[in-house]
Amino acid sequence: MSINKAFILGRVGKDPQVSHINDTKKVSFSMATTDRGYTKQDGTQVPDRTEWHNVVLWRQLAETVEKYVHKGDKLYIEGKIHTRSYDDRSGQKRYVVEIWAEAMEMLSTRRTDAPEASAPQV
Repeated sequence: MSINKAFILGRVGKDPQVSHINDTKKVSFSMATTDRGYTKQDGTQVPDRTEWHNVVLWRQLAETVEKYVHKGDKLYIEGKIHTRSYDDRSGQKRYVVEIWAEAMEMLSTRRTDAPEASAPQV
């Protein structure tokens, strides 16, 4: 048995980018999660640490994100870790780690164009 599961709660770093692959809608964006800083017992300050994640959503989730999600929105994402590679312009192989979302919950304050905050998980 194996498990590939990711859970993140954070803020959208840029407006989602929409594309189509074989007539299937795909939306991608970056998302930030931050571990808060703290003070050690000896007085040493440990600063906040922000991690950036590449998030990809497909089909119906992509439709929802395209309509309602914007830079700065707070989201909860559940998905799988997916790694892909490509050759850059100089021919060097590059690797990208993405979270392919399977479930999403919008946690930002409700706007007039957004679904109700208590809406079920999409």
